[in-house]
Amino acid sequence: MELPENWVVRHSRTYNKDYYFNTVSKESRWEAPMAGTEIDRVRASHLLVKSRESRRPSSWREENITRTKEEALEILLDYQEKIETGKETLSALATNFSDCSSAKRGGDLGYFERGQMQKPFEDATFALQVGELSKPVWTDSGVHLILRTA
Repeated sequence: MELPENWVVRHSRTYNKDYYFNTVSKESRWEAPMAGTEIDRVRASHLLVKSRESRRPSSWREENITRTKEEALEILLDYQEKIETGKETLSALATNFSDCSSAKRGGDLGYFERGQMQKPFEDATFALQVGELSKPVWTDSGVHLILRTA
């Protein structure tokens, strides 16, 4: 049987049987993951910059967000450059600057399945590889950088 990328077989000494381990996400399971099957859930962190056109133009950082969409994108592109050059991490920037309440968790949204997030966010996240950073993604909430973590 062929395993999907990053999956290996390990042996449990406690239960004296084989199990499956993902070397990237660190997930383990008794049942074999199927190669070529659709991903059913992902985990991601993100950094959100809202604008006055956002569906709720306020956040834990600012009660009334007045920046334009163009200004929000400019801010996000600066964050993207800092992440891609290794000057900052998404987690550190999200903690201090994200307009989402997930900032208190370094932008971590936990695991989610299809249908739980706004469609552009969902599509972008499911298209990323684990460890890959998105380009700017627009939703009704604002503009995001997304890091797929599992």
